[in-house]
Amino acid sequence: MFQPEWSPDGVLYFVSDRDSGWWNLYREHDGAIEPMAEMNAEFGRPQWQFGMSTYAFESADRLLSCFVRDGVWTLASIDTRSKRFDVIPTEFTDIAQVRAAPGRAVFIGGSPSEAPAVICLDLNNGTHRVLRHSFVVREDVRRYVSTPQPIAFPTSGGEAAHAFYYPPFSPEFAAPADERAPVLVKSHGGPTSAASSTLSLSAQYWTSRGVGVLDVNYRGSTGYGRPYRLRLEKQWGLVDVEDCVAAARWLVTNRNADPERLMISGGSARGYTTLSALTSKGDKVFSAGASYYGVSDLEALARDTHKFESRYLDWLIGPYPEDRQIYAERSAINHVDRLSAPVIFFQGAEDRVVPPNQTQLMVAALKERGVPVGYLLFDGEQHGFRKAENIKRALDAELYFCGSSCRPGSWSAARRGVSPYVTLKPPSTRSDTPVIIAARSERR
Repeated sequence: MFQPEWSPDGVLYFVSDRDSGWWNLYREHDGAIEPMAEMNAEFGRPQWQFGMSTYAFESADRLLSCFVRDGVWTLASIDTRSKRFDVIPTEFTDIAQVRAAPGRAVFIGGSPSEAPAVICLDLNNGTHRVLRHSFVVREDVRRYVSTPQPIAFPTSGGEAAHAFYYPPFSPEFAAPADERAPVLVKSHGGPTSAASSTLSLSAQYWTSRGVGVLDVNYRGSTGYGRPYRLRLEKQWGLVDVEDCVAAARWLVTNRNADPERLMISGGSARGYTTLSALTSKGDKVFSAGASYYGVSDLEALARDTHKFESRYLDWLIGPYPEDRQIYAERSAINHVDRLSAPVIFFQGAEDRVVPPNQTQLMVAALKERGVPVGYLLFDGEQHGFRKAENIKRALDAELYFCGSSCRPGSWSAARRGVSPYVTLKPPSTRSDTPVIIAARSERR
């Protein structure tokens, strides 16, 4: 159940997946539970914070609600008397924290070209104004924005999974017709959250440099119904990895991705998926990887994690210590022998969720095996980097490392002068770090 709330006239409303398997909006009326809008869409979000809101009452007769379908959020109006449902057209593809008052609605809205902002919508004429920007994109940067494409692709067990694909894009350069795109595969955190189509400058960092970005909503993500959401139960480290691999292979077949230049990157729970994909038993799909404060030792996480998530792993993996063998089997630190692709690690020195020692053990093991490895420890950072200079340095280092480490015949040959790509410069904190563009690219 999500967001139980009383209407102005004293009726109880709530979001539940009780009947359809989708988080739909319901109310209790005269002792009976009745749906307000039955559809294969989600009116709820994973409850990682208090006070989350996907609907609000403009009056006793009208409520405003947002819902997500195929990864895209929409705003709607519902007449509480007749249950008439009307979509409210907006430019936003991600909508959250809906509040309402007579004649207006306020929410956080974002889109592929706009960063999240606090929006005030006039319900009488449909116009909106921005009350507060999270950040403002300069016009000279906006022209480089790659628009995400929602995709669905086949995966294991005859099922389908979902993702957003950001193709490489530059207004000034275009790749030759015979050039296949390098792709960076990413996955969301949680691990039961979902990828958003809202403007991500970290994704645009790569696409503006000639690298596609694939943001995977693997099975277990929210926004695609209860059965999809529950596929991660006791399967973390398995189905998420299978879906990242399947998504990358789908791009090779359907979006001209280069099978020799597939990379994978992620932080925290995403870092666990990254390391699991690089140490999986199956075929090696990824040529390089990057882990941002990623989990490599599930047993350590189970023992040391913070109170809020103290039993979370019981659902994702199994009860601990009863299922200790499963924890060990799915921990990348125990399978370094399977890892042959170069990996770079980024870690906050003050991280208490994934302590630095987890990363340091992984780095030491890779060094001992002679696998190319990078490690950047940032003082003053915790679980998730906050300082702009550190975020920039990490991105530059990731680009440099991955560009220098892919398989022979691709970027690894750059320093020998035989790659179609320019040699990448080492990471720099200077503001004049160059944009890396494929050497074979042609001006439009």
